[in-house]
Amino acid sequence: MSREESQSALNISSDELLQLVSFNIGDEEFGVDILRVQEINRMVDITRVPNAPEYVFGVINLRGKVIPVIDLRTRLGMPPIDDSKETRIIVVEIDGIVIGFIVDQVNEVIRISRAITEAPPMMVAGIGAEYITSIAKLENRLLVLLDLEKVLTADDKESIEELV
Repeated sequence: MSREESQSALNISSDELLQLVSFNIGDEEFGVDILRVQEINRMVDITRVPNAPEYVFGVINLRGKVIPVIDLRTRLGMPPIDDSKETRIIVVEIDGIVIGFIVDQVNEVIRISRAITEAPPMMVAGIGAEYITSIAKLENRLLVLLDLEKVLTADDKESIEELV
C-alpha cells in the first residue's frame, strides 16, 4: 500500500499534527508516535538471556513484569557503544508485547504537521526504508520517523515472546 493510499484509508489530512518522542542514535535523530510510548526510563541493570537474538540486550523487571530490551542501535545495524548518563529505555507495546528499546538519548516531545513529512528514500543513515514511515523536514534538521512494528519481524516477535 502506498503512502497516499494508507493516508486516504485512514482519512488523514496533510495538516494533521503528529506528536512524537524524538531521540538520538548516534548522530541521527529519530521520532516515534507518542501514543506508542508507555514510558521512558533511565538505564537499569539488564539481565542477559542465553541464546537470545543478538539485538536483544536482555530483560528487565519493570514493576514486577519481565520486559525484553532491544538494542535499537544494533537492530538498525549501527555499531554498539557503551551506555552513557543520557542512555534511555523507551518502553512501547507492539502487538500486545511490551518491549524496551535502548536509545542513546531522548530529546523532546515534538508536535509537527504531517505536511512537512515526505516518504523516505531507499536508505537513510544506512537504515533500510522498510523501518521508516517518513522523514520530517524541520528548520535545521531532519527527523526520521520510525515504524517500530516493522523494526521487529514476526519471527523476531515470536523469539521475544519466548523470552518472557
